[in-house]
Amino acid sequence: MLVLGFLVGLAVGIVFWLWQVVELNRYLAQVLRPLDSHTFKVALRLIPRWRHDMALVKHDRLNLQQQLQTYKDLLDFAPVGYLQVDEENQLLWCNQQAREILYLERWQPGQVRLLLELVRSYELDRLIEKTRDRQEPQLREWVFHPSCDNVAAMLDIKSLALRASSLPLPKGQVGVFLENRQPLLDMNQARDRAFSDLAHELRTPLTSIRLVVETLQDRLEPPLNRWVDRLMQEVDRLIHLVQSWLELTQLETNPTIQLHRQPVEVRSLISDVWESLEPIAQGHEIKLAYSGGESLWIHADKSRIYQVFLNLLDNSIKYSPPRTTIQVETKILPYSDTYQGEANDSQALQVNIIDCGVGFSKTDLPHVFERFYRGDKARSRSKGGESNSATAIVGTGLGLAIVQQIVTAHGGSIKATNDPHTGGAWLQIEFPEVMANSPSQDYS
Repeated sequence: MLVLGFLVGLAVGIVFWLWQVVELNRYLAQVLRPLDSHTFKVALRLIPRWRHDMALVKHDRLNLQQQLQTYKDLLDFAPVGYLQVDEENQLLWCNQQAREILYLERWQPGQVRLLLELVRSYELDRLIEKTRDRQEPQLREWVFHPSCDNVAAMLDIKSLALRASSLPLPKGQVGVFLENRQPLLDMNQARDRAFSDLAHELRTPLTSIRLVVETLQDRLEPPLNRWVDRLMQEVDRLIHLVQSWLELTQLETNPTIQLHRQPVEVRSLISDVWESLEPIAQGHEIKLAYSGGESLWIHADKSRIYQVFLNLLDNSIKYSPPRTTIQVETKILPYSDTYQGEANDSQALQVNIIDCGVGFSKTDLPHVFERFYRGDKARSRSKGGESNSATAIVGTGLGLAIVQQIVTAHGGSIKATNDPHTGGAWLQIEFPEVMANSPSQDYS
């Protein structure tokens, strides 16, 4: 019985083993089926093509590496700085200009380190984060104060005025182009100092020339005196030009120290300005129309704001045709609407000065506040398109530049456009911190 059980078990085992062998052969046949003679011959014919494709891929990869190296060499030779960071603000690469601008003494090519460890600049860090969050190019200017490991060398390192343009890149990376604007600012300051020194030197001889011309005016009779009168006009224009240049230079150099703030009532100040200009306006039958509040106070330098309205209203008279009206409108606006981020309970004063002249041309509008910019010569008091040299307006090109500096020094803003109804010039000024009633205390 025991032998019979053994034989039965042996038979079952042999059958199971044979079944496993058959299944294994069947699996091997399926695996090795592509390697039959026909398929093998096809595969042999494809090998050269595969080798050719692999060679092309290798060649393309080499070309891409060469192009990448060429771009790096170009960026390294570029006159502007460039740096690139990854999604964790780690510095991946920067060119030689960026290393010099940012004083990257501790970084070597091939290193990957946090940018904040190498450059202590909050503005640059915020620019990169803003670019990554918004996925849009950004532009920012700031004064960079470099840091240096060598304490003795810190005394020789000067702050730099930088302009940065950033660009979002794939995988959260950001590229930043850096421009060192300090040499340009130094050159402008040197130019302004040279012009200011020249203007100071010109005041004395111009004053002497004017005294001589005044003496000649009393001694010459018609028709010779008309040449002296013309000479007096040109001398006065030169004196006004020199004085305007000196004033503009002072405002740009130190705008806030020149201000002596006190409560100023805008309506009465505009009336005083118009009263001084009224003899000129009456000669052309030009009137002033005021609309707005009657008791609007601002905290400002009265003489400077007087100069602003004097310049603007004088220009409006010059460029307005006869028998027209200059409109002056005042409005109170929420301070937060004009200056973002301020308290909602503050208010700003908006003053609009609109004339009926020919307005600004499209080419002039972006430049009207630039120094020495002279607008379209065709713009004159006549709106009929007549070319009359007698009515041509002659100016120094500094008036609106001075106005902008004064308004900016008060924390306000000014912009120029054309009025859609009259077609004339529209100057809009905004002053912060308007007081609707007479102030109860003296701010001087």
